[in-house]
Amino acid sequence: MTGICGLIGGAALGTEVTFDMNTILFGRTVRGIIEGDSIPEIFIPRLIDLYAQGRFPFDRLLRKYQFEEINQAVQDSEQGQVFKPVLVMAG
Repeated sequence: MTGICGLIGGAALGTEVTFDMNTILFGRTVRGIIEGDSIPEIFIPRLIDLYAQGRFPFDRLLRKYQFEEINQAVQDSEQGQVFKPVLVMAG
C-alpha cells in the first residue's frame, strides 16, 4: 500500500528520525511539513472560517500566560499541559 508519512515541523534542531527502510519501499514517501505547506493568504482565512463555524476550536489549544509566567509556560508546554502557550506583554 502506498502513502505519505508527513513529519510535522517544530522538532528541536538536531532531532533525528529513524525507521526501517522497508517502511518506505513500494512507493511510500516521507515528507517534512511546515504549517501544512500552506499559502497563508488562503490558509489563514480558511482557518478563521472554520473557527467561525465551530469546526476548528483553536482557542482550546492555547493558554495565555503573563510574561512573568514565562517559566511556567515553558514547563506546561514541555509537560504537554498546553499545546500553544501565548505570552501576554503588559503595556
